[in-house]
Amino acid sequence: MGRIAPIAVAERTAAKMMDMAPSDFRRLVQSGSLPSPVEISGIQRWRVSDLEAVLSGAAMHEDEFTW
Repeated sequence: MGRIAPIAVAERTAAKMMDMAPSDFRRLVQSGSLPSPVEISGIQRWRVSDLEAVLSGAAMHEDEFTW
């Protein structure tokens, strides 16, 4: 069986995916530069697709964010 690609990740993993310290990642989320997490039964996770959209340039302009 192949490796399963995550569709949502914890803050520390999301920061690693972006190659930054968790504190920098958190600051960018709080400023609205990166997407906010989704909450599932009190657990916060970031959609991998949202993070990829930011990096690829496919994310909408800041005033059009839906996250």
